[in-house]
Amino acid sequence: MQLWMDGTLLNPGEGAVSPLAHGLHYGTGVFEGIRAYETAEGPAIFRLDDHLDRLGRGAEAIGMPVDLTLLRQGCLEALAASGLKEAYLRPLAFYETGGLGLDVAGLRVRHFVAALPWKNHLGEDHDGIRVRTSPFRRNPSRALPPLKLCGAYVNSILAKLEAGRAGYDEALFVDDEGFVVECTGENVFFVKGGRVTAVQHEDALPGITRATVLEMCGAESRPVLASELLAADEVFVTGTSAEITAVSSLDGRLWGPGPVTRDLQRRYQDLVHGRTEDHGAWLTGVTDAVRL
Repeated sequence: MQLWMDGTLLNPGEGAVSPLAHGLHYGTGVFEGIRAYETAEGPAIFRLDDHLDRLGRGAEAIGMPVDLTLLRQGCLEALAASGLKEAYLRPLAFYETGGLGLDVAGLRVRHFVAALPWKNHLGEDHDGIRVRTSPFRRNPSRALPPLKLCGAYVNSILAKLEAGRAGYDEALFVDDEGFVVECTGENVFFVKGGRVTAVQHEDALPGITRATVLEMCGAESRPVLASELLAADEVFVTGTSAEITAVSSLDGRLWGPGPVTRDLQRRYQDLVHGRTEDHGAWLTGVTDAVRL
């Protein structure tokens, strides 16, 4: 693991943060989860600039003057110094000192990146995950923008905790009208008659892996009722950590490993590992970039 903060590489245990940090008390920070993959030319970060652009939108929402150029360099430096061929990158910008009131103007902003080994947080079961519809509702976009704001993820933690206690791997958010929103950390797709459909909802995160899959297969994107998922031939979820993960059951409805999901999983791995000429600009080679 390699840490980086405000332009300096750190060892684990270094880089102390004040216990009075505003972000610690109120969740006033914004983060991203980014993956780096081994390629024939060395480690490369997948869709780095798209992730940082989304982080910037989250920072703007909470009035944070974040330095995206600095965070980008931090991602490259942390990954290069880690020696990892594949890694998970966690860039984070948060308010630290300057007061504990709810006004954020004038608070100090810290810029942080961690590079660490990673596996799919949903596990390595290739037959898929067991999902339960959550009794919780997703944060409505009218209250919180659906971006990666630190404090907003308590909503996901509550739903994931409830599902785990019931023996499931993941929770599915559905709104009051029965439309699917997303899972606690992944967007949702389904397959019916060989056609792929992406769940669209105003309260869902605009996922970068979701956008990648849409471009890979030309899936339709639209609002989807929970009943449609239960009638689907295949269901899968997408996210930076989850990549493309099959759903094996939803509220007792069972599926076997689906051929469309399996094909998309294979194609996605070829893409992120640079084994295809498609979308080469999505991969930022660390060795060359750090020399700049």
